[in-house]
Amino acid sequence: MKHSITIVGLDVHKNSIEIVTAETAGNQEVRHYGKIGGDMASLDKAIRKLRSKGAELRFVYEAGPCGYEIYRHLTKQGFPCLVVAPSMTPRKSGDRIKNDRRDAESLARLERAGELTPIHVPREDDEAMRDLTRGREDGVNAQRTARQRLGAFLLRYGHRYPGKKSWTSAHMRWLSDITMPHPAQQITLQEYIHALRECTERVERLTEQIQMLLPTWGMCPVVEALQALRGVARIVAATTVAEIGDITRFENPRQLMAYLGLVPSEHSSGDSIKRGGITKTGNGHVRRALVEAAHAYSYPARVSRVLLKRHEGLPQPVREIAWKAQVRLCGRFRRLMAKGKLKTKVVTAIARELSGFIWAIAREVQIQSV
Repeated sequence: MKHSITIVGLDVHKNSIEIVTAETAGNQEVRHYGKIGGDMASLDKAIRKLRSKGAELRFVYEAGPCGYEIYRHLTKQGFPCLVVAPSMTPRKSGDRIKNDRRDAESLARLERAGELTPIHVPREDDEAMRDLTRGREDGVNAQRTARQRLGAFLLRYGHRYPGKKSWTSAHMRWLSDITMPHPAQQITLQEYIHALRECTERVERLTEQIQMLLPTWGMCPVVEALQALRGVARIVAATTVAEIGDITRFENPRQLMAYLGLVPSEHSSGDSIKRGGITKTGNGHVRRALVEAAHAYSYPARVSRVLLKRHEGLPQPVREIAWKAQVRLCGRFRRLMAKGKLKTKVVTAIARELSGFIWAIAREVQIQSV
């Protein structure tokens, strides 16, 4: 007699959870359990009723704004639970009816058929550091918006900064000397300046907190090792590790490149082969950070004083990988530009290969820590 396993599909929302069950034994139709509240007490009550039937329970739900509370709540009780990405869930092209019950039924059927691919659920400390790096990223975006608004306001009235570099101390002193013709305009200018200063101070506070909390994080050795790479300073390294988590869960660097959406898209059929731009799937936070870091390889390969200081205390294999990355990527950047390639495409290609060296360093650090 086959062991009975009940697949429990959950469609999770802020204040409700739709529950559908599917038995793996035989070819039974899925059953609708009902809708419960979105709190964990309601979920525990439903679990007790489902367990009373004697079957082994296995849960599945789609990732969403409610985070991983349900996953952690279930796994702590010993229940297998899968979290799947909505973009990776197969859907029928002709299906025009969507509601909570049908979504839960679809998850239960697909999991019973083995058609779902689970996502990686970060550890709690990894997720905490990820929230901090994303908060800093939001602060940088707000700072950029504040600068654009202030610059556009001044340009409308013919105020152009004569210096070479904007947003320096000299630039801020120049802003304080501007006198607008109308009191309302002067107040507007001052409010724009205050908003910019608040955004700048916020970025500085979050950057300081990242630096302070890094030594207490379990992934700190990987972050320190990644800084051996050119263009990968502390913030880029922390963002990369916090977003990806255990990088070595990827069997080879090509899987990591695909996860970051840095591989070319393709639409081929028969003798026709068509490749387009990068897929841009997966984690966009790391992709943007690596594209920014890739600009550093436009210069000749060398170990600068700043980079040499970051190499202090790192294992020799890590430094060798970092130097190999410099030689290869700087040369490739130069050759691609000499062929007349667009700089945006060259930077993207360098970012893709840079992710491979990141995978190699993370794997080296993990091997040494075992």
